[in-house]
Amino acid sequence: MKFSINHKSLEENLEVMVVGVYHRNEVQGYLKEVDEKFDGGITELLKSKDISFHKKQISMLHTLGKLNAKRLLFVGLGRERDLTFDELREAFGRASKKLKSLKVSQVGLELDSFVSEKFTTLDVAHAFSEGFTLSTYQFDGYKEKSNEPEVTIEEVHVSSSGDSAEIQSALKVGEVYGQATNSARNLVNMPSNMLTATSMANYALELAKRYDFEAEILDKEQMEELGMGALLAVNQGSTEPPKMIVLKYQGKDDWHDVIGLVGKGITFDTGGYSIKPKDGIVGMKTDMGGAASVLGAMEIIGELKPEQNVVAVIPSTDNMISGHAFKPDDVITSMNGKTIEILNTDAEGRLALADAVTYAKHHGANYIIDVATLTGGVIVALGYDKTGAMTNDEYLFEQILESSHEAGEFIWLLPYTEGDKRRVRKSKVADLNNSPGRDGHALFAGAFIGEFVESTPWVHLDIAGTSVAKSPNDLGPDGATGVMVRTLGAFVETFQPKE
Repeated sequence: MKFSINHKSLEENLEVMVVGVYHRNEVQGYLKEVDEKFDGGITELLKSKDISFHKKQISMLHTLGKLNAKRLLFVGLGRERDLTFDELREAFGRASKKLKSLKVSQVGLELDSFVSEKFTTLDVAHAFSEGFTLSTYQFDGYKEKSNEPEVTIEEVHVSSSGDSAEIQSALKVGEVYGQATNSARNLVNMPSNMLTATSMANYALELAKRYDFEAEILDKEQMEELGMGALLAVNQGSTEPPKMIVLKYQGKDDWHDVIGLVGKGITFDTGGYSIKPKDGIVGMKTDMGGAASVLGAMEIIGELKPEQNVVAVIPSTDNMISGHAFKPDDVITSMNGKTIEILNTDAEGRLALADAVTYAKHHGANYIIDVATLTGGVIVALGYDKTGAMTNDEYLFEQILESSHEAGEFIWLLPYTEGDKRRVRKSKVADLNNSPGRDGHALFAGAFIGEFVESTPWVHLDIAGTSVAKSPNDLGPDGATGVMVRTLGAFVETFQPKE
């Protein structure tokens, strides 16, 4: 998207001008200028509620030649003190969907009309570009394409009295966050026959080339040499080779205070011999949502280049059924030497992540954030709109939580107790078991990963409920959400190691 900044919005020949409307005693700023052009008509329309000031309400007015802009699109914002940043971003999302439906190529944004005591021009610029990019996303899929040319918004003319360079930078950051989330959405929406572990590895290599990341892709033979028995067990039933994907970004002179981002990359999950029911197996192409979130975060990091060190590790395979597949009652050995009794082959994500967090530590990760569509239990506990979290380090979690607030992605901290640890350590034949029971199994899944994290500061994010939306919302369609991309991006940008 191209943004141009100017200070003369009324002189622009535009198809639509977007204007913010707060609930105020009288019209101000740009609205006052427009009101004068309409001989007080805007004030009358506000009084009659034909133009609504209520939050996220969209109103349209044809200017009938009174302005150079053909139409005005009013975005209701409510009372200044009550509007949150999330609501501002969502309001822009709703307005952007309306603009898209109008099939116009160039629009204007009267940025100052959205500014208040709570939100600066830079806040508004970020909210607009992020909300616009997220809300206008669509996954075209694989249907036959229409020959009719599509009209899309190509340029936004931004009018503001603020500093042009700073506004341009804020617009860029918002767009980067939105586009990286959309990249993750694309990956999650892809069918598993088109997004294999090899395909995901190739995608990671493309990111590495684009942003000059250091990349390492381990194949099956290399994993065998390193003893990655947990990930290899999940892969046993598949004809597709597994991949351990590593991307490294060094933003500091020395490789220290390294943030490890670990994403579950199961490209399709049948459940193995603990097979999923016919209703539960549909949609399991999305079981690599954690990997997509990490790759999206790496896109933000590559674009914005924060002064941080980051290693991204993604264990990728599908979980299939064959004569070679691993079975309940098997005992496997993980990379760090711990043995695992398999009680449920559908508890495969934690196995893949076990070797991945071990390998992240091998690459020097001092902090680990893992992201995974891990359990149905987190959906039972928290629903589809909250990401479940577990941690062994309150200081690290508080920074993740603050970043999630900035991104508008709800996280709820689940307990991580000695009782949970004892349950995953309970086995007559191995060091650990991978599925202690149905009661509290979201907690056991996290506790299992914690056995491999050990004393490294760690946050676990279970996105099983939040990775896919069942219905459209102000910031996107139904389907993949790209959840946690923006939280991880904001976290990496602002992370402060404990002194």
